[in-house]
Amino acid sequence: MGVSHIEHIGIAVNSLEEAIPYYEKVLGLKCYAVEEVADQKVKTAFFKVGDTKIELLESTDPEGPIGKFIEKKGQGIHHLAFAVDNINESLKQAEEDGIRLIDKTPRKGAEGLNIGFLHPKSTLGVLTEFCSDK
Repeated sequence: MGVSHIEHIGIAVNSLEEAIPYYEKVLGLKCYAVEEVADQKVKTAFFKVGDTKIELLESTDPEGPIGKFIEKKGQGIHHLAFAVDNINESLKQAEEDGIRLIDKTPRKGAEGLNIGFLHPKSTLGVLTEFCSDK
């Protein structure tokens, strides 16, 4: 499958404006990018911690995936993303291994990455994302 590292940890928040100061002032991290991903109805903010990123996710629509997540579960960890060598092969291999896919083909995500999600009912309750720059 070619997993190289944890690409990022996605954290659902009510407001980037309220959440960013915690990561910057309390944890001493620097927000290096804020971006809207319109088709996912989300605005993101990124922080780097070593080779891993923290991705804060604010819903731009209560009916979007993050809006629904926060309504149901509240703020908190939303997903775990792994960097993979080849996202198409990784999604295909996961499906062949019996994993239910949310995305059978990759789509564009934040930072221009190609992404694909695995369903948490097949991944021990953890929404899992594959990311690749290829």
